[in-house]
Amino acid sequence: MSHISALQSLLGAAAHLITDPDITVSYSRDQAPFAQSAPPLAVLLARSADQISTTLRYANEHKIPVVTRGAGSGLAGGANSSADSIVISLEKMNQIISIDAENQIARVQAGVINLDLDTKVKDLGLAYLPDPASRDWSTLGGNAATNAGGMCCVKYGVTSSHVRAAQVVLASGEIIELGKATKKSVTTYDLLHLFIGSEGTLGIITELTLNLEIRPQSPATLIATFPSVAKAAAASAQLLRFKPSMLEIVDQTTLKAVEAWHPLGFEIAGSVLIMQLDENLHRCQEALDACKNFDLIDGVFSEDPADTADLIRVRKMAYPALERMGATLLDDVALPITKIAEFVEKVEALSASSGLTIGIFGHAGDGNMHPTIVHEHGDTAAAALAQKVFGEIVAIAQALGGTASGEHGIGSIKSALVADEISPTVMGLQRNIKAVFDPNSILNPGKKFPL
Repeated sequence: MSHISALQSLLGAAAHLITDPDITVSYSRDQAPFAQSAPPLAVLLARSADQISTTLRYANEHKIPVVTRGAGSGLAGGANSSADSIVISLEKMNQIISIDAENQIARVQAGVINLDLDTKVKDLGLAYLPDPASRDWSTLGGNAATNAGGMCCVKYGVTSSHVRAAQVVLASGEIIELGKATKKSVTTYDLLHLFIGSEGTLGIITELTLNLEIRPQSPATLIATFPSVAKAAAASAQLLRFKPSMLEIVDQTTLKAVEAWHPLGFEIAGSVLIMQLDENLHRCQEALDACKNFDLIDGVFSEDPADTADLIRVRKMAYPALERMGATLLDDVALPITKIAEFVEKVEALSASSGLTIGIFGHAGDGNMHPTIVHEHGDTAAAALAQKVFGEIVAIAQALGGTASGEHGIGSIKSALVADEISPTVMGLQRNIKAVFDPNSILNPGKKFPL
């Protein structure tokens, strides 16, 4: 009996186990353009933790690799499968189990779409605040697995700040509960947050208990232009005292790409800062005055919600504008905010020496930058050069005291770069932790850090 037949027999006829290669290929990769992948042996469209438990128990016994998948919105190859693997898709586990408005928590299955939860609690005056750019289609389980961030994280924190508890299926098939629904819990080691950001390498998150916040009021939005990224970055450090709920930066290369697509009036700007305040709205003028100390070219703000879309449009268009120019390779690094200007300067020099266009935009408030490399479609030499430059950009960030990823995860495309910022002792501890939870290394092997 084949593994697939045996597994189908264990799961029962009602389980949806896909083996058609024309379908399995669509579950084989995420959005990372150069991460390796192959269609898996099978795809389980899981409906319950018990189905996942049965599958993992069999896979662990037979040492079959297992890859967990949410919506496939990742950008690091973290959900990419190999030809000998089984993909467990959580897309059908998409129920909002309960909402407790008084205790401000929601219990959800891992396949719930991020924005769907926020929309569901809106009428209760509550909000689920972590806001990755893919929030309208990324899953909460995937957000937890990568510890996803977003524009509001400068004030409200990344996903880990909002997870109170989780149900996890271990490689052995055992189902465990981690954390508590209470706001505080220090009874045991914090194993819960060991799983947040683990990218499916320690266990499969099937349910989450998430923190909800009182819904912030509509923000005031400010946009300011500067002659250079150095000036904009210096200004952003000063704007943090206003407690922004968003603080974004866009460089000149990206602005030119936006202008070539949809002229918005940024022809002479060297950089743009966009800030939102969802409290202390009256301080926008004070914030704009502070920007004058950094050679502000021009700036406006509005408390009218109708103006917000116009004022943040340039940031929303940043990646699509670069994507119009050719094939893109979107990077993700994080560094001290005081190093943003130096980082951009070094990446601009790298762009000039390599001949590749590299636009930079990102979260100025927390130092999470998204340098985006552009090269010609179909040019294999240029694609290879882009991958090389990708690694050099990460090295620049690491040399400035930064890290290889702030929110996209390590996946497969950056696993070789982890050792450049982690000591051998710490790397050994990481491997020991992996061995405790996954002794046969069946869970997403080759991801997160080098074996």
